[in-house]
Amino acid sequence: MPATPGTDEASRLAVLRARLASPMPADGLWGWLGPLLVTAFGAFLRFDRLQVPRAIVFDETYYAKDAWSILHHGVEWNLVSNANTLILAGHTNIFQPCNGTPACGEYVVQPEVGKLLIAVGEWLFGLNPFGWRFASAVFGSLAILLMCRIARRLTRSTLLGCIAGLLMSLDGLEFVLSRTGILDIFLMFFVLAAFGCVLIDRDVARARLAARLAARPGDQGSGPRLGIRRWRVAAGIFLGLAVGTKWNAVFYILAFGGLTIAWDIGARRTAGLSSFVRGAFRDALWLPLTFIVVPLGIYIASWSGWLATSTGYDRNYAQLHGVHIPVISPLYSLYEYHLQAIIFGVGLKTPHPYQSQPWDWLLMTRPVAFFYQCYTGPVSGPSHYCPTRYSGSEWSQEVLAIGTPAIWWGSMLALLFCLGWWLLHRDWRAGAVVLGVIAGWAPWFPLVTRTKFFYYALEFEPFLILSIVLCLGLILGPAAASVLRRSIGAGIVGAYVLCVLLMFWYFYAILAGKVIPYPEWLSHMWYRIGRGWI
Repeated sequence: MPATPGTDEASRLAVLRARLASPMPADGLWGWLGPLLVTAFGAFLRFDRLQVPRAIVFDETYYAKDAWSILHHGVEWNLVSNANTLILAGHTNIFQPCNGTPACGEYVVQPEVGKLLIAVGEWLFGLNPFGWRFASAVFGSLAILLMCRIARRLTRSTLLGCIAGLLMSLDGLEFVLSRTGILDIFLMFFVLAAFGCVLIDRDVARARLAARLAARPGDQGSGPRLGIRRWRVAAGIFLGLAVGTKWNAVFYILAFGGLTIAWDIGARRTAGLSSFVRGAFRDALWLPLTFIVVPLGIYIASWSGWLATSTGYDRNYAQLHGVHIPVISPLYSLYEYHLQAIIFGVGLKTPHPYQSQPWDWLLMTRPVAFFYQCYTGPVSGPSHYCPTRYSGSEWSQEVLAIGTPAIWWGSMLALLFCLGWWLLHRDWRAGAVVLGVIAGWAPWFPLVTRTKFFYYALEFEPFLILSIVLCLGLILGPAAASVLRRSIGAGIVGAYVLCVLLMFWYFYAILAGKVIPYPEWLSHMWYRIGRGWI
């Protein structure tokens, strides 16, 4: 019996889908329940004792105050000189009086999104350590869920997805920054979310391409256009939020834009189209909208508080220089503000005892002490501070922004393997992971004299974990492998995850600000050459 036209189309669709994308795991409930359990574990670690230390930690001295100012005045205002003391004493009026002039605007060099999120926590819980760290803990926990689901889609394995989320929950750097009211955890979250969106877009676009080609069997040229793709729009929104948190996220716009074009070329080539490059570039017509216009619009919208007030720093620059055109004048003032801030940021050369260079970051030779205090006993508080040159039985409390060594040192081997695997096998997953690291890491190398810190590496840390998980997947072996092969692989993978868990448990005291005897604190300082970890 001859096949009906509908049967022919269905068979063509099945063949094309099998060729273009492997199916997702058919594990139903566990596809969400497993990641949610891992996220709950990570969230408990991050919210437990979140208010400790009861002090202003590292750059919280800027962002906690800026967020409180935005919450009450729409923009950052100048602070009184003893603002830190007033905050810790429970006072919330920490701003210089305006005296009827628009001179209260403070000069700041970071965009608004991260500070707006910190302000939400302060609105809910007040100007206190829990309040200004709340949003960081929320986004640090949600990043674990994102990691589980993204790794699951990348590897087509719920088990490997949960392992990826567990590694993130047990990484010291992500843990510390999830418990500190500064911007980097939000930057990492938005970059990871944007990557998740382009990853979903890859699968959705391939399914749509297969369906259209199956319905048009004679199309062997450049193939159909897929139009505006909603997951690319979502990626553009997250990239706009990332740039609105820290400007260096702009390199991910370039990286992910190029990645989507490369994936489209690969999809059309795999589908058997002859003009696959031409077809991919024709379909990229909407990329400037999704990856330039949308992020730019989101970014400008994040400055709405500054645009709506008259007290922001440089807010009236255009009017003072003779430009009085509605809409244009505020945008011109915003441009001038950005010009000054970017010049300052690129040229920042103030020496800092904890600064480091990007080639030090994976080795973790110079982590950052966010907080350190010596006490005469096991109880924290000003009444127990060590006096000058105290030589008795000392106790230490520290928050050290350092990664879990088994993850960061292991990632160096994993990255090299992924790079080689991509060169040899053209595995798109390995290439995407390596590109994610390069986009966040490489731009810092030319800025040799610029003041930099290890925790800047959090931006690309998810891609380090993904490189490890890809390697763990190869060690574990395919589902169809023999029982002996899978058992050996599972033993190696389990031993590595256990090693990460034990290292995190060992370093927990100096990550979470616990008060411990000085000799015990010193035993955690593994690297003491030069400045090292101390």
